[in-house]
Amino acid sequence: MLKKYLLLLTITVTVFVVLFTSFIGCRNSTESIGENTMQKKSLVVALGYEPESGFDPILGWGRYGSPLFQSTLLKRDKDLKIIKDLATDIEVVEGGLKWVVKIRDDVKFSDGQNLDANDVAFTFNQAQNSGSVIDLNILQKAEAVDKKTVIFTLKEPRSTFVDLLISIGIVPSRTYGSGYGENPVGSGPFKFVQWDKGQQLIVKRNPQYYGEKPIFEQITFLFLSEDASYAAAKAGQVDIASIPATLADQKVPKMNLIALKSVDNRGIMFPFVKPGEKTEEGYLIGNDVTSDIAIRKAINVGINREALVDGVLLGYGSPAYTVCDRMPWWNQETVIEDNNPEEAIKIMENGGWIRGEDGFFEKEGLKASFTLIYPASDQVRQALALAVKDMVKQIGIDINVEGKSWEDIEKEMHSNAVLFGWGSYDPLEMYNLYSSKTRGEGWFNTGYYSNPVVDKYFEKALLAKTEEEAIEYWKKAQWDGTTGFSAKGDAPWAWLVNIDHLYLVNENLDIGPQKIQPHGHGWPVTDTISQWKWK
Repeated sequence: MLKKYLLLLTITVTVFVVLFTSFIGCRNSTESIGENTMQKKSLVVALGYEPESGFDPILGWGRYGSPLFQSTLLKRDKDLKIIKDLATDIEVVEGGLKWVVKIRDDVKFSDGQNLDANDVAFTFNQAQNSGSVIDLNILQKAEAVDKKTVIFTLKEPRSTFVDLLISIGIVPSRTYGSGYGENPVGSGPFKFVQWDKGQQLIVKRNPQYYGEKPIFEQITFLFLSEDASYAAAKAGQVDIASIPATLADQKVPKMNLIALKSVDNRGIMFPFVKPGEKTEEGYLIGNDVTSDIAIRKAINVGINREALVDGVLLGYGSPAYTVCDRMPWWNQETVIEDNNPEEAIKIMENGGWIRGEDGFFEKEGLKASFTLIYPASDQVRQALALAVKDMVKQIGIDINVEGKSWEDIEKEMHSNAVLFGWGSYDPLEMYNLYSSKTRGEGWFNTGYYSNPVVDKYFEKALLAKTEEEAIEYWKKAQWDGTTGFSAKGDAPWAWLVNIDHLYLVNENLDIGPQKIQPHGHGWPVTDTISQWKWK
């Protein structure tokens, strides 16, 4: 009780400071529109994590939600179809090597300066040389040929280049510098006002914005843990709060629970090759047990994904079968029949495994046992790992579950199974996780998976001129009826669940229709921020 009281007291003090600051900047937070109705002009929201590198799109800001301060050339609508934003026309020429992009001529940055093709070219060239999380290795150069035209020259055709036009916010070439992320200037729906690190971010409506004007004049973002966000919502101090599933069934007065479907998945990566090699850093590669396809297939068939959703996520999620469930490039034929221990045992026996006296399978002196590691700070992944351990025990496979730091995981992830999380609007994520060319590259393809047929499909998908043309090959890479990287094929992963993103929202606030959410609970909900309105 004392702990809960102190938490609530801390949140109350924090929010009081925030609201006082907001009051100084915008004294009239409401205006009367009727005898008993007040129209809010400002919101306070708690969406979780604070971006460590600030609000610089060149360093990755905005990849998993609206850049807020910046505009992008393209964007995806609620159905994930590509629509224009800054761009007015795009033409792919010279066999896919050049992308000619025309942009609007009525756009200004929040400081009143005009945005033109020079800013677009500068942003992409700067991002290419930044060494950040944005992968622009495919880009040879971006060049402004006039104020309204940018030509992107690629090193080779790449259908997924369109996703970079969707995700990278444009920065001003005249004023961009090393401190930009702490005081961003852009052409998005809101402009930067104040960032108190570790506490809050205050933004105001950008009067220069060319698109649909936000209704709210000011929004304050609080950087709180999920438990603290819930406490603030319960105290009536925030209008939106992201919360975990463990708190979802507790009613909060005047707040509605909104559960948004996602491709924010959790799955087990299996080391695909036998041991014997080491990385350049000296880390072990490969695993005797998980390199056996019978082990990987049996686990995929033997686990009960619905039970994981109900038991770990309390029903707020869905079974996962690939890294891209429900995306336009998802192959629905990858859905398998799971929760079938009898079939799992048959797979093991057909693979030459013999059940020992202790109930676990053995093969040529090797026990069907391996270690599954997860980030120790993540309670959901811990619960999933323990639940899977119990499920596969009945089919004769022993899993040793260990929580580790990310630093330790990085050293052991090539030789031990890892419970990872992914989920993106970019099909290139499939390539990064399963291509032979990305084996051992950072956090990509840590299990060293390789299939030449899959690689050929990847190559055709990347060389396609349009996303529509590429989708056929992305789907075949998952499963073509004979092989693929899904559980029906080589099964280098056992995908478990897609996590619903849960928010408590003021009963009078309408956040509009939402698209399927990507990896990262919190900021993605701001993608529709210009459409938020008071009922």
